[in-house]
Amino acid sequence: MTSLQLKAEVEDFLYREARLADEFQLDEWEALLTDDFHYWVPAGRLEGDPSEQLAYLNDNRARVATRIRQLKTGKRLSQLPFSPMRRMISNIEVVDQGDDTISVKANFVIYEIAAQSTGELRIWPGQAQYRLRRVDGSLRMSSKWVELVTAELGQRNLTFLI
Repeated sequence: MTSLQLKAEVEDFLYREARLADEFQLDEWEALLTDDFHYWVPAGRLEGDPSEQLAYLNDNRARVATRIRQLKTGKRLSQLPFSPMRRMISNIEVVDQGDDTISVKANFVIYEIAAQSTGELRIWPGQAQYRLRRVDGSLRMSSKWVELVTAELGQRNLTFLI
């Protein structure tokens, strides 16, 4: 596979992942994850060991599955009704390609309407670092680490998947 083909495949994957999260197609989003998936949103910069830092989210695959089940019950008031949102992804860069993994960085901005409370527009800018792995011929996400531009400031409740 050429580097252009790989970049196109990675971009398609990230755009699909964003769309599924935006549209709360949570089962389909979850299907993009590997069994050893790690999801980390530190309360600061992406540096050091995730187990030694304060984090807004630091979830393994089982915890992500629990979070999704809770959101799907319709009883999680923090997302009732669901927040309309859209993600913009840019500056997608394949940083490294190993034998079985692809490391990717991308900038993002999430626009969210806080439908369950004030109705205000909330903006969440940052950078995501992904580790992708090919499973049965398709890309899957084995980690997603998110550094919010505002990470060192107080955050509102992160009741959705960034």
